[in-house]
Amino acid sequence: MFLTNKDMLDLIELRHDLHRHPETSGEEKETARRIRAFLEQAKPDRLYADLGGHGVAAVYDSGKSGPAILIRSELDALPIHEKSEAEYRSGTDGKGHLCGHDGHSTILTALALGLSRNRPQTGSVILLYQPAEETGAGAAAVIADPRFGEIKPDYAFSLHNLPGLPFGHVSVVEGPVNCASRGIKIRFSGKTAHASSPEHGVSPMQAISQLMPALTDLGSGFPPEPDFSMVTITHAVMGEAAFGISPADAEIWATLRTLTDDRMEKLCAAAEALAKKLADEQKLTLDITYDDIFLHCENAPDAVDHILRALDEEKISHSSEGLPMRASEDFGRFRAVSSSAMFFLGAGKDYPNLHNPDYDFPDALIGIGAGIFMRIIRNLTDAG
Repeated sequence: MFLTNKDMLDLIELRHDLHRHPETSGEEKETARRIRAFLEQAKPDRLYADLGGHGVAAVYDSGKSGPAILIRSELDALPIHEKSEAEYRSGTDGKGHLCGHDGHSTILTALALGLSRNRPQTGSVILLYQPAEETGAGAAAVIADPRFGEIKPDYAFSLHNLPGLPFGHVSVVEGPVNCASRGIKIRFSGKTAHASSPEHGVSPMQAISQLMPALTDLGSGFPPEPDFSMVTITHAVMGEAAFGISPADAEIWATLRTLTDDRMEKLCAAAEALAKKLADEQKLTLDITYDDIFLHCENAPDAVDHILRALDEEKISHSSEGLPMRASEDFGRFRAVSSSAMFFLGAGKDYPNLHNPDYDFPDALIGIGAGIFMRIIRNLTDAG
């Protein structure tokens, strides 16, 4: 292991500091500042700030030709209230690091310490702390940043901790590992009326009540079936909070999921057709918008080979358990610019689930995750 006992204590202190000060997607200014301050002792050859928003990239360059390897973590927390008695629990009401991004970023910072003492012999390593993963906007913004061309990688790797897997066990597989998803907002508009004479208005009540079950009925199958699709209603609202008004407006939010991007286009078309049919029948106007757009995450075979080699050399058990996942991941964007792969590191069989209010990243995963990444880096960059 390349980390000292003092390193581990410092890294855990960093993780707890990040955990105590969560910032949600697009707001990660202070989180990025804390990361940059810690990186000063790790002396990267180049340090990029405000990349694609509040992103940070630390580059360790051999000065020799060789592969450029990007390792990615995430900066953002969730808009969820944390339930914890930990001394380092969230100090911001309604926000918490309940997905483990504080731990993932600490793993990257562990790599920075190791690379500062023993730089790659060939090529370069880019440690990317990505903003806004939870909304699906961060990776696209980083890649679109003009400075990304200076650090464009040949390989990109990432991990996510995963409760439900045995502690320290890794799940990884070639091909799709995270589904495509996007949020659809469907708004119907009609005309208000007095509640005693609803016939004088145009109410969206029938349309919204029929659309919700019709949307969920579009789902079929389970991953890894190629035609898997899923629709989850996440929010619905209609009219004013009053007893005397027959409503004019209603809005439904739903999350659409498919195994791959090409299937997503078909699911969107089907959802839009349902909404248009009901709007026409009920003489309502219709507005449809999309948010939180995630491409599916697909692991390249050669990148997976490098992960598997590192796992075997680190003597870490691995399988393809639980993959592909129905959940989405912003890391899928990086397959357009590099050979990329993501693996999932077990947080424990009975550990609280991601996005639960009592979840907390296990500090003992820091050394395990850093060891896997460092082995991948050394295998790809060390000469001979």
